[in-house]
Amino acid sequence: MSGIGEPERTTQDRVISLFRDRLGWRYLGDWSERVNSNIEAELFAANLTGRSYTNEQIAAALERLRREATNHSRSLYQNNRAVHELLRHGISAKTGPAKPSETIHVIDWGNPERNDFAIAEEVSLTGGHKRRPDIVLYINGIAIGVLELKNSRVSIGHGIRQSISNQSPEFNAWFYPTVQLVFAGNDSEGLRYGTIGTAEKLFLAWKEDEEDDVENKLDKYLLKMCEKRRCLELMRDFVLFDGGIKKLPRVHQYFGIKAAQERIAKREGGIIWHTQGSGKSIVMVLLARWILENNPRARVIVVTDRDELDGQIESNFAAAGEPMRRTTSGADLMALLSGAPTPRLICSLVQKFGRRDVENFDRFIRQLEANPLRPVGELFVFVDECHRTQSGKLNRIMKALMPGAVFIGFTGTPLLKEDKQTSLEVFGSYIHTYKYSEAVADNVVLDLVYEARDVDQELGSQDKIDLWFEAKTKGLNDWQKDELRKQWGTMQRVLSSRSRMERIVSDIVFDFSVKPRLSNQRGTAMFVARSIYEACKYYDLFQKTVFKGGCAVITSYNPQAADVTLEDTGAASETDKQFIYNLYQAILKDVPTQPGITKTEVYEEQAKQLFKKEPATMKLLIVVDKLLTGFDAPSCTYLYIDKSMQDHGLFQAICRTNRLDGEDKQFGYIVDYMDLFKKVQGAISVYSSELDHSAGGVDPEVVLQDRLTKGRKRLEEALEAIFLICEPVPPPRDDDAFRRYFCGNTEIATDLTDREPLRASFYKACAALVRAFANIADDLDTTGFTAAEVDEIKRLIADYVKLRDMIRNAAGETLDLKAYEADMRHLIDTYIEAKEPRKISPFDDMPLLDIIATLGIDTAIGSLPGGLRGNRDAVAETIENNVRAKIIKERLTDPAFYDKMSKLLDEIIVARKAKAIDYEKYLQAVAKLIGAVTAGQEGDRPAKIKTEGQRALYNNLGKDADLAVRIDERIKQVRPADWRGVQAREQEIKAAIYDIVRDEEQTEAIFAIIFHQREY
Repeated sequence: MSGIGEPERTTQDRVISLFRDRLGWRYLGDWSERVNSNIEAELFAANLTGRSYTNEQIAAALERLRREATNHSRSLYQNNRAVHELLRHGISAKTGPAKPSETIHVIDWGNPERNDFAIAEEVSLTGGHKRRPDIVLYINGIAIGVLELKNSRVSIGHGIRQSISNQSPEFNAWFYPTVQLVFAGNDSEGLRYGTIGTAEKLFLAWKEDEEDDVENKLDKYLLKMCEKRRCLELMRDFVLFDGGIKKLPRVHQYFGIKAAQERIAKREGGIIWHTQGSGKSIVMVLLARWILENNPRARVIVVTDRDELDGQIESNFAAAGEPMRRTTSGADLMALLSGAPTPRLICSLVQKFGRRDVENFDRFIRQLEANPLRPVGELFVFVDECHRTQSGKLNRIMKALMPGAVFIGFTGTPLLKEDKQTSLEVFGSYIHTYKYSEAVADNVVLDLVYEARDVDQELGSQDKIDLWFEAKTKGLNDWQKDELRKQWGTMQRVLSSRSRMERIVSDIVFDFSVKPRLSNQRGTAMFVARSIYEACKYYDLFQKTVFKGGCAVITSYNPQAADVTLEDTGAASETDKQFIYNLYQAILKDVPTQPGITKTEVYEEQAKQLFKKEPATMKLLIVVDKLLTGFDAPSCTYLYIDKSMQDHGLFQAICRTNRLDGEDKQFGYIVDYMDLFKKVQGAISVYSSELDHSAGGVDPEVVLQDRLTKGRKRLEEALEAIFLICEPVPPPRDDDAFRRYFCGNTEIATDLTDREPLRASFYKACAALVRAFANIADDLDTTGFTAAEVDEIKRLIADYVKLRDMIRNAAGETLDLKAYEADMRHLIDTYIEAKEPRKISPFDDMPLLDIIATLGIDTAIGSLPGGLRGNRDAVAETIENNVRAKIIKERLTDPAFYDKMSKLLDEIIVARKAKAIDYEKYLQAVAKLIGAVTAGQEGDRPAKIKTEGQRALYNNLGKDADLAVRIDERIKQVRPADWRGVQAREQEIKAAIYDIVRDEEQTEAIFAIIFHQREY
């Protein structure tokens, strides 16, 4: 057992040996005591000199690289993108007035052995708060990777969060413009990878040779990803800057592209089958870019069968920096292909390959084959959603027009047997597959939860209405139910109506008030109607509810006056056509006109963008056929279906809800008003019996989960998870015991830091538990729980929430810093809290120290959780820890003052523990200290000292007010714009300080204070 839970140092030593001895990276040493850079000039120059570049070329390349990495008018993302371009394509520079520009390749991509691969450990980063990444990876002196290691008992998430905070301006953002790979790992969880700007939830796990279990997972995947050739390949061919987000490939994308590259090298086509939502468009972009860069004669044509997909693919390529040309007609497409070698990237609808009025199709094909198009260049044709476009006349035309082209089909929908035959005939065999079950297991997409709802029931009687309302609101208290009744003053009228559509509208409105993702306005929904007329009717009904202004209708209809010229306008009521026309006219009345597109298109594009980016504004899209394929909106959580659908169409539609969107989105929900479950089961049965299984790997079947069955399982798992986190707490398991377990000894600063991952896992588990409960709170009696079990679950959740609040207060941590708890309060209020209206305190969200300073210590203690208030030692330690956290956080802004406050705090703690002062005097002393800490000063200050910056200088210059004001005025005279992190500008400020104090050590100390004072 001696090897269990090895310390982090042991893991780090082993990883260094792995890089040095097995991967062949050079070890540079421990860099904790040196001044470090993201571009080490000596290492950079040594490698380029060894590759025969002159001193002038090296100096020019170094200057350009540094200039792009330190451009203070751009964001980290923009600087990183500029550096990446220089690394990929080389640096064009002139080394003399009469000399031509030359390209200097700072990395030799084709010959890994000609580069200098090196690692350093404990690399100190200064500028903001000092940090020391465990290992930094350098290629030719350029920092391209950062690795944070933890011991096996500490979550990888802790290392990820360290790297993310390092990238903030307050810490060391200046170091990251050159960084391409960000790793975090430990021996128990393995390795996770991301890049600059990657959110914690999007850090990825590599998967390869899963059957090989000889290495531990950390070593195994460092060997895979940091092998020299693959490391270079990942940096060059698999980095994507996509509309403000830098992306690395998921494993299936990497291997899919690698397999396609092998086929293309042999001029063979095939099918890439990557399930819905797994990033096929990224595969298209990266593969197209690789083809165009590696074959100067290549041209890529992306073919779709729907105009909306055509536009979406064009925008995907453009966002990734790969502009493409959309064709306007078949003649335009033919002219582009045969007239000139450009454009090299073209997007076209498959219909543009067709020709109308062909009486003898076979003769037409023979004519095309006899006189094929003679395109300029070598054609590679990507066919999107190839299960719909791979067969039939249009495809035969494509093949006849471009007989030498390489065809690659892309699909994310399971191919049925009849599709399989034509697919393989047209494209060839599978290049790579990634099935739905794999994507769910890898957390690439979400599981789908199905719920059938029967609305064809009589609800005319008041008793039935009341029963229905009580059943729907059983998770709410009386006050909340009353609020809902007020909100829906017309609910009884709607429910008593025989109109099925009105009942469905009411049902969806109700969901948006009680379902977690919908009621907190982070999630959205799509509604599928049977026809354009019904879509418009539904839209009209929703406009009479709280959805007014918050929903849109998107169909293939575009109003034309000719639509109603033959309608009978003299009738007492509108015809269906008149109703649709008049509704659209009203919708489009205030929509601005834009050149080249209709007002309907402007309206639909505005609605789609709001739906994606502002879910609280655009909550619901009503559709018929549009947007059910290829439309990605991560906020979309629910799909309501009131239309008969089956097979591919049904599967693609329900996959609109399976995109990841934060930890509070756990499933994609399908609500079925058409009793489609038999069709869904039938489709799945067909998939199971006739689906193509030849590609190997896991079966491609898709299983829709029952909402309540899945919900009960998730709740039970959440209860077990939080129980296991709390299980090690020793008896008597009271507030003190839990506080010590999760916070440690709060007088020892490192205790809190060491236990931060433990607290984070508890907070996260608590949030997951409340959400799991909320998802099925309205239907607990139908999930198999007894009444006693339901009461016990509610009691447990209430206890865990109280425990969470106590730990948070004791640790001095605020709730809003936990991203995964963004909607916790709403869920707790809805399902867990008291059975009577709660008085909301005017200072509920005020930090504890602010309450003490503003309203007094008695009020602050009264705001603490009930279990904490009765224990004097617990209250004291909670207050002391909050003060300590404030002192540590603010110390760099005024070291002398906060060091003094820290000593005073220590003295008060010692006196309390020694019983040298009674509790009341202790409270008075600590309240006085908090007043000083909150104000940032003790007692009065001279009249000359007016600002916070002057006050900090005064405190740290021996209380010399004249000297403090003199330095303050001088700094404000000489400071350049955006000086932080720019060495030359920082030196100007240091020089100004030195001119006054004439002491280097004092200059550095004063500079550090100025650096952390925002007014400078």
